[in-house]
Amino acid sequence: MSDVNRPLIGITTYLEPTRFLVIDTVSAVLPWAYVQQVQNAGGVAVLIPPDPDSAIEVLDAVDGLVIAGGADVEPHRYGEEPHPRLGGVNPARDASELPLARHAMRYGVPLLGICRGMQLMAVATGGKLYQHIPDVVGSDLHRTPGPVKRYSSHQVKFETGSRCHDIFGSEAIVNSYHHQGVADPGKLVPTGWCTDDQLVEALEHPDHPFAVGVQWHPEDMESSAPLFAALVTAAAQAKSARSTLVMV
Repeated sequence: MSDVNRPLIGITTYLEPTRFLVIDTVSAVLPWAYVQQVQNAGGVAVLIPPDPDSAIEVLDAVDGLVIAGGADVEPHRYGEEPHPRLGGVNPARDASELPLARHAMRYGVPLLGICRGMQLMAVATGGKLYQHIPDVVGSDLHRTPGPVKRYSSHQVKFETGSRCHDIFGSEAIVNSYHHQGVADPGKLVPTGWCTDDQLVEALEHPDHPFAVGVQWHPEDMESSAPLFAALVTAAAQAKSARSTLVMV
């Protein structure tokens, strides 16, 4: 893919307290692995800071969108009260990313939701979340306990005929670090499940050219490179189609 045709892939950012040398501040930041995966797949990564009023302008400017992982989604966004084990939330991200997800799915912008991003896609279409999945599945399979982030791993099976099946085959071993999960997928269709406890691990929009959510962290898995390649390919096709319309 020549540089002039590389699609722009917007990636939502974390909003976190940070320290730069001797300055403590709040920053829009993102683990570099997201950027590397997009670049390795042939896309140009564009970081998107939280802005609740910019969804249309952002999606007009990019060819594809990644909603990154991070904090728990606020329960009131899907009509529930907070669970005692609710983790940290980020209202600014929710306010910004929910309209981004809704508009991307409404207008056919290629979309990949990662971990929190998949959960947010479900909420954006009327779905609900399990606020603390150990209460539901009876184990810590999906997140190893401890003060330091450490991935667990498990097998996922994929629905035949789905995009995820096309990308990964019938099953894959994935990493895992989450304590929430999808209870109701809203208007999305589950296409991947944990083989151990049947928790939803992948969602797809049935009427969209490429809208996929995964519950694991593919940015930190070399074996998930085909997922980013599929996103970038869909974004390149969307870019080409848009250019054709403009020329006509």
